[in-house]
Amino acid sequence: MSTSILVTGGTGFLGSYIIKELVEKKYKVRAIRRGTKTPQWIPAAILDQVEWVEGDILDVVSLEDAMQGIDTVIHSAAIVSFSSKDKEKMYQVNVEGTANVVNMALEMNIRKLVYISSVAALGRSADGGHVDEQKKWEDNKINTHYARSKFKAELHVWRGISEGLEAVILNPATILGYGDWHQSSCALFRQVYEGFRWYTSGINGFVDVEDVSRATILLMESGISEQRFIAAGDNWSFKKLQDTMATGFGKKGPDKLATPFVLQIAWRLEQLKARLTGKKALLSKESARVAISQTHFKNDKILAALPGFSFTPLEETIKKACNKYIGTIPAVQSR
Repeated sequence: MSTSILVTGGTGFLGSYIIKELVEKKYKVRAIRRGTKTPQWIPAAILDQVEWVEGDILDVVSLEDAMQGIDTVIHSAAIVSFSSKDKEKMYQVNVEGTANVVNMALEMNIRKLVYISSVAALGRSADGGHVDEQKKWEDNKINTHYARSKFKAELHVWRGISEGLEAVILNPATILGYGDWHQSSCALFRQVYEGFRWYTSGINGFVDVEDVSRATILLMESGISEQRFIAAGDNWSFKKLQDTMATGFGKKGPDKLATPFVLQIAWRLEQLKARLTGKKALLSKESARVAISQTHFKNDKILAALPGFSFTPLEETIKKACNKYIGTIPAVQSR
């Protein structure tokens, strides 16, 4: 298979699984990274087959070099944060970085771009409800700066499409799986393992990281362009999610409901603690709002577009991830 693929964000959680899927399907893979960091949760035998290049999506010269001889680009690089400290950098990477990728893809005559967006880019409504690909963006206080950054990034992809770029957008829900449990959504597993007692009334979409990587490659291989697709395995309450993780770890699930009033106090205390210690807050005003939002994401469109594709049951995803996390915790191994 002669197709050469460039992956941005290849050292990140989802990007690393996209690389794994590509390598296993015998594609030639090039990936951008800064420094020598590689994802420790992916087998070295996979990563050794990748052509790693030094670069940054904010550096157009390195981006041009990285796209030399490339047929397809999968753009998954992004910053996910609900912290006000990261806001400026997040807009820069997510919006300007995507603009750079789109512009360079047009200049280098890239055959196809697959952009990894987020369901956040579709926007949430105050009353929650059901969200599909036709959802129109509403600028309201429910939407986080991360959501706004991904919405604005998508506008650059749509602009690229209008200028002749063949591109498709994938909007994953909250991604679950085995990775660095100090980072991104993987930290949910660590919180439950460490006995976090609180849960909220929120409902959200969740999806297996390997399902998102498979969907990415299938969309890349398809003739589909100028469309967006939601990738959401199921919609669960946060309580059900935490209880299922607790079962996977053999732990007790959360038993204290964090009401909106409690969350108002909690995020303020977290911000104060963050200022005093210099550490990143575990909860912010934005993440507190998301935690009580009851939003359901529909997956009908992607299931219809990709015959034979299906989502892994979340119980299976969580059980598998919990077993892998347990296997990397020395304290558990020695019990």
